[in-house]
Amino acid sequence: MTPADRAGRDLTVLGIETSCDETAAAVVRGPGHPQILSDVIRSQIDEHTDFGGVVPEIAARAHIAVLDRIVAEAMQEADVGFDDIDAVAATAGPGLIGGVIVGLMTAKAIAMAAGKPLVAVNHLEGHALTARLTDGLDFPYLLLLVSGGHSQFLLVTGVGAYERLGTTIDDAVGEAFDKTAKLLGLPYPGGPAVERMARAGDPDRFAMPRPLLDRPGLDMSFAGLKTALRTQAQKLEPVDEQTVADLCAGFQRAVAEVLAARTRTALTLFRDRFPDAPPVIVVAGGVAANAEIRAALTAAATDAGARFVAPPARLCTDNAAMIAWAGIEHLAQGPVDDMAVSPRPRWPLDETAAGKLGSGRKGAKA
Repeated sequence: MTPADRAGRDLTVLGIETSCDETAAAVVRGPGHPQILSDVIRSQIDEHTDFGGVVPEIAARAHIAVLDRIVAEAMQEADVGFDDIDAVAATAGPGLIGGVIVGLMTAKAIAMAAGKPLVAVNHLEGHALTARLTDGLDFPYLLLLVSGGHSQFLLVTGVGAYERLGTTIDDAVGEAFDKTAKLLGLPYPGGPAVERMARAGDPDRFAMPRPLLDRPGLDMSFAGLKTALRTQAQKLEPVDEQTVADLCAGFQRAVAEVLAARTRTALTLFRDRFPDAPPVIVVAGGVAANAEIRAALTAAATDAGARFVAPPARLCTDNAAMIAWAGIEHLAQGPVDDMAVSPRPRWPLDETAAGKLGSGRKGAKA
């Protein structure tokens, strides 16, 4: 199928995602009336729980063990065969390189055997474009990407067109949540565990810092907040359950307020850059599933007269539907990737932006 043949018609794409600890496959159709025909995800939480975090070698082996079955389930659920799909899209980075290799090589094999085009997708771009799948957004819009390995504000002006406005200079938000959970003896995965404990806590019991809010710009820092929590916990050892809940609540509130404040600043910048465009802030990534953070960002958007968009929680965490959709978006523009495309452990959305000391350390995903 030539680019001219693809233009203006709905495409059906198989997506594969294996960048971290979810093995996922999905079939999506679009662009005219986007449909998620199937979305199968197999979590590896059980494999990594005893280690308190993701072990790359274990993750890669788990992907190998189940990916063929997950792809078969996705195709069966969508009621399509390989002759019915127009292309295969797979995460080619960034992420844990062993897992990325498993997914990309599987996608290459399927594409070659079925005679279909291959689209190598940036995992972060999958998150960045999900709101166009779920909410039909037009460009441009502002994106806050918050996950285990990333905390970034980006301008999204087109497919493949991203400008980083600010990022973490140390820990990503999700990484800070995970480390906080481990410090307090909470189970893996840490982010949901901290959120559960915070519901029973008093966010005002302990004074937590709001790092960098006295400085201009959109960069963020969360390592100092995590250190402040650890210091407070050590002063009170042994900590009881209510103290743990209060520490979690204080930590979560501080993170939410930092992100909300930076969002207000980012929306001001967006209005200055695009005075004729309706202001929209999209939040994506696993941390976007946190209810308090969503509420704080929604309030910040409302205060700024902007629209707030967050995909359903299932599509905020790692999934293959977003990869299939990103593949569709790229196919609609014409080019596809050849079979020589390589997996990439690092793959920033804005490849022109200067690196930040310490940013995106987790999983080498910055």
